[in-house]
Amino acid sequence: MWMYLGLLAALFLGLHNLCKKHAVQGNEVFPVLLGTVTSGFLFVLSFYVLARFFPDYAAENGYNFQNISWQTHGFIFIKSAIMAASWILAYQALKHLPLTIVTPIRSAAPFFTLIGAMIIYKESPNLYQWVGFFVIIFSVILYSRIGKKEGIIFKSNKWIFAIIGATFLGASSGLYDKFLIQNLSLNPQTLQFWFCLYTILILLVILTITWFPYAEKRKAFKFRWSIIAVGVLLQAADYFYFKALQDPEALIMLLSAIKRSQLIIAVVIGGIIFKEKNKRQKLIPLTGILIGVFLILYS
Repeated sequence: MWMYLGLLAALFLGLHNLCKKHAVQGNEVFPVLLGTVTSGFLFVLSFYVLARFFPDYAAENGYNFQNISWQTHGFIFIKSAIMAASWILAYQALKHLPLTIVTPIRSAAPFFTLIGAMIIYKESPNLYQWVGFFVIIFSVILYSRIGKKEGIIFKSNKWIFAIIGATFLGASSGLYDKFLIQNLSLNPQTLQFWFCLYTILILLVILTITWFPYAEKRKAFKFRWSIIAVGVLLQAADYFYFKALQDPEALIMLLSAIKRSQLIIAVVIGGIIFKEKNKRQKLIPLTGILIGVFLILYS
């Protein structure tokens, strides 16, 4: 079941990436990021308020919120700091690079997750899972060659390094999620609520220095409906992802790879909407990624 929950997370992540590209085009990155996290937090907050007023109904329907210790709050704050740094790098890169380049590079996250999963959690996939995993990694590498045809030289483009850094931090957060969900026994909604709140506080500190004092930057910001959509879709994706991690048999390295099936939305639909180049050539490595996901599911 955890594999299919991972696919649901991938579906919402794919839609989230499309809306995110729309939100940052010609826009200030930091306020967009704050807006998306805040809209996601308000979405989760509605369930939190409902659970406080109707605790029995919330418990029956599986979205009760836990009371946690200060130490657990500290662990969640660490996750917020990691993801805030990852998102800042990712949003900056997304503003300057095509969606069909950014998304596949982020798909290299399973490689980083593989190393951590084997060292930290001693995960041991079977043969089909190994083959599927490396098919995904090889397919992602093909994207870098296609990217050069769009004038994006991976060795000298600073936004490429930004998205690689964001990918590494995101993979680290994924490994950390398994610790939070399984070792600390946090349920998805409790983790989402406090994670969003602490991330908002971190971003407010950053914007107080880099954005609020500057009138020109404030005037340049354009509010778009996609900012709200990004936050809500991300929370939906995170919920299914965290639910998958609650399964003791869930392998974080494979779950990370399964989430890469979001590419079919980002490359096909995103390529059409944003009129990006080389869409047909990008379908080749996309097919490889889908084959890799199929092998993991088939196993």
